[in-house]
Amino acid sequence: MQFIDQAKIEVEAGKGGDGIVAFRREKYVPAGGPSGGNGGRGGSVIFIAVENLQTLLDFRYNHIFKADNGGRGGPNNCTGASGKDLIIEIPCGTAIYDAETGDLIGDLTKPNQRLIIAQGGKGGLGNQYFLSNRNRAPEYSLPGLPGERKLLRLELKLLAEVGIIGLPNAGKSTLISSLSAARPKIADYPFTTLIPNLGVVRKPTGDGTVFADIPGLIEGAAGGAGLGHDFLRHIERTRVLLHLIDATSDNVIGDYNTIQQELAAYGRGLEQRMQILALNKIDAVDRETVDLEALATQLNHLSHARVFLISAVTRNGLEPMLQELWSVLDQINAIEAAEVLI
Repeated sequence: MQFIDQAKIEVEAGKGGDGIVAFRREKYVPAGGPSGGNGGRGGSVIFIAVENLQTLLDFRYNHIFKADNGGRGGPNNCTGASGKDLIIEIPCGTAIYDAETGDLIGDLTKPNQRLIIAQGGKGGLGNQYFLSNRNRAPEYSLPGLPGERKLLRLELKLLAEVGIIGLPNAGKSTLISSLSAARPKIADYPFTTLIPNLGVVRKPTGDGTVFADIPGLIEGAAGGAGLGHDFLRHIERTRVLLHLIDATSDNVIGDYNTIQQELAAYGRGLEQRMQILALNKIDAVDRETVDLEALATQLNHLSHARVFLISAVTRNGLEPMLQELWSVLDQINAIEAAEVLI
């Protein structure tokens, strides 16, 4: 399945049905009076978030969505049928923007969350509505109102609690495959991963935590270089960033600074997000020429975050790192719960 995380679409709600002019024509009713019914309401366009969708692929080739029009009013004061609402399913985590103004209209993050994105037009009034003591036989009615029409930009931001970031070939895909049942493509060259990968990692309590492997972060990613610009949005919702650094790199400190600069350039508070650092591929490091402990100390002084020495391939050091992640997530949950009470 293709991973599509942006789409532009046009939605149009249904037009309200027209009211009609009619008079009672019944035997033994010589002064029947007006009986033209009102038009029915036009159908609305409604978004609903569902869990079984992970991409905006459905909007790749279908760009126009229109709800049904309302029915015309009938004689004998009959109101026209209402137009059927158009229900559009989108993945959880989809933000909806007005494509013309750029304003955020809605952000559906929870299953079954609904948003009326375009309201159907009201039905027109039939001539029976205008009956009064002064006007006993009105001969006019009103047309239905048009439904709302909008140009929208949909943007999917993955819902994950932990975002795995790092330069290409830092071992992000290997790590997520070691921790979860996810099986991303893994190869010994940069940019192997072309789309974000999600994996569920089980806590000791049995609860599942969603990890996201974010591909393609390189120098200049926030400005559009590489793949990172396309996928940086997917770590906006994460609560903790797991920054993976290749311990075999010739410039470990430089690699760390590159990612931090891109987070700061992208903005939206990513540079202030809680981070845990992990020096990966320690199994491939020559301990006689590389002092990993000294590198970890340097990174700790730079980031003020805990630094772990791990190997995603051999799973060495993964358990202490996970324990720290669970502890940080519990702290964040406790803080958020306290803020809700306040």
